[in-house]
Amino acid sequence: MDPTEPLTEPTLPPRTPAAGPVGSGDGPGGESRAPGKDTGFPAGLAFAMLAVVQAALIFTITLIAVPLPAIGREFGLSAADLVLVNAAYGLPYSGLLLFGGRLADRYGGRPMFVRGLVLFGLASAAGAWAPSFEALVAVRFSQGLGAALTAPAALAVLRAVFREPAAFGRAMASWGGVSVLGAAVGTLTSGAVTTWVSWRWMFAVPVLVAAIALLLTRRLLPADPADASAAPPGLDPAGALLATLGISIGSYGLILSGDHPWTSPHVLVPLAIGAVLLVLFLMVERGVRDPLLPPGFTLEPRRLVGLVGILLAAAGTGLVTFLLSLYLQQQQDWSTLATTGAFVPFTLALIVANQLAGRAVGRYGAGAVTIAGLAAGAAGLALLTGIGPDTSFTLGLMPGAVLLAAGTSFVFSGSAVLTTTNVPAHQAGLAGGVMNTAMELGPTVGLAALMAVAATQADVVVGYAWAFGAGAVVYLVAALAATAVIRRQDTPQLDPQPVGGPESQRKQAAPAP
Repeated sequence: MDPTEPLTEPTLPPRTPAAGPVGSGDGPGGESRAPGKDTGFPAGLAFAMLAVVQAALIFTITLIAVPLPAIGREFGLSAADLVLVNAAYGLPYSGLLLFGGRLADRYGGRPMFVRGLVLFGLASAAGAWAPSFEALVAVRFSQGLGAALTAPAALAVLRAVFREPAAFGRAMASWGGVSVLGAAVGTLTSGAVTTWVSWRWMFAVPVLVAAIALLLTRRLLPADPADASAAPPGLDPAGALLATLGISIGSYGLILSGDHPWTSPHVLVPLAIGAVLLVLFLMVERGVRDPLLPPGFTLEPRRLVGLVGILLAAAGTGLVTFLLSLYLQQQQDWSTLATTGAFVPFTLALIVANQLAGRAVGRYGAGAVTIAGLAAGAAGLALLTGIGPDTSFTLGLMPGAVLLAAGTSFVFSGSAVLTTTNVPAHQAGLAGGVMNTAMELGPTVGLAALMAVAATQADVVVGYAWAFGAGAVVYLVAALAATAVIRRQDTPQLDPQPVGGPESQRKQAAPAP
C-alpha cells in the first residue's frame, strides 16, 4: 500500500483540531500541513528508506540464528556461550528502546536517527572481522545500542514526514508489516549465506543499509521536529536506568529458560531481579515531572489492543520460525538450505498479506483488521497442532504456517495504527520506543512461555503441538477481548438527560433568546 494514496473510506484517524495533540503547531494557526509538499521532501522515498532501515534492524536479530552452530565450531563455544551470542543484540535493543524514544523526542528524530545509524553501521562492520567470542559479543551488543537509538527515531522522523493524521495512519498501516518481513528475510538469507560462504558475510547487509541511509538522510528526511511548539522533555535518567536494566535482565532470564528449568537459579535470579527493577521503575515514574513512560500512555484502550497485538504477532512468528526449523532439521533430517527454502512460502505470504492489510485498514479500520488477523493467526496455529513425527511439510505444515503469516501481517498493520493513533507529535519517539519494545518482548516472553508449555510433554513433537495449541488459544482470547474493547470504543456515548421534570426539560431545550 502506497502511504501517499488517498483512503477509500475515511476510517483512519480524523483530522485533529489545532488544539488537539496531533498536528498542532505544524502550520499557520496550528493546522496540519500536507505530507511531503511544503517541506520539499518526497514522502514516498522517505518512507521507503525508513522502512528498509527498520527491516534491517529486525533482520539483524536473526542474522546469526541459522549460522550459530558454525560460529560455535569456529570459536569452540558451549551452549551457554551460543545463547549469549544470540542474545547480545536483543538485550540492549529491547532494554534501551524507551530511552531511545525519549532521546528522539528531546533532541529531534533526524539527529538521533543519524547517530544511531552510525553506531549500528560501525558495529556491523566490526562484526565481519570479529576475531574472538568476546569480540563478537561486544559487536552484537553495540549493534543493539545503535538499533535502540535508531528505531524510535525512525518513527519520530516518519511522523515529521507525514504530518496529516490520515496520511500518518496510512503510513503506519504499511509500516506494521516491515519488521516481521525483515525477520523472515533474515532467516532466508542466513541459511543461504551459511551454505555457500562464511557467516561473516551476513554483516554486509546492515553495513550497506546503514551507509546508504546515511547518504540519503539529508536529501530525504526533514530536519525540523514534528512539533516544534512543545517543550523538550527531561531525560529521566533514573527511570531510564531502571527500565533498561529491568527489561534486559528479565529478558535474559527468559532466554535462559530454553536451556535451564524454570526452577533453576539461572532463570529465577534474573527474572526476580528484573521484576524488582521494573516495579521500582513504575514507582519512580509516579514521582518525576517528565516520566520516561507517562502513566496511562500504554493503557489507552485502543493503544493497549495494538501493543498486545504486536507482542502476540511477534511471538507467533518467532514460535513458528523456531519450532519448524528444529522440526525439519532434527526430526526430518532436512539440510540448512532446504530448511531455509521451506520458509519461502511463509515470507511470500507476509509480503502479499502486508499489501492487502494496508488497503484493508483504510477500508474497514485498524481495529477490525487487527481482530481479523488474530482470528486468522489462531486458525493457522490450530492447523499446526496436527504436527507429528512424519507430517508432510507441503500438506501438513505449510497451510498453517502461511495462514499464520497472513494473520500476523494483518495484526502488525492494524496494531501499528492503533498504537500510534492520537499520539502527540512531540511523543512520536515515545510511541516508537513502546511499539518496538512490545515487538522485541514478543519473541522473548511469548516464546519462553509457549516453550514452557511444550516442556510439559515427554515427547518433543507432542510438545510442539501443545505449544502451537496454546498459542492458538491465546490468539483467540485476544481476538475476543479486542472485539469487546473496539466495540466499546466505537459505541457512541449518549448525552446525559437534563435534570428536572418535563417543564424543566422544556426550558433547558428552549433556544437562548
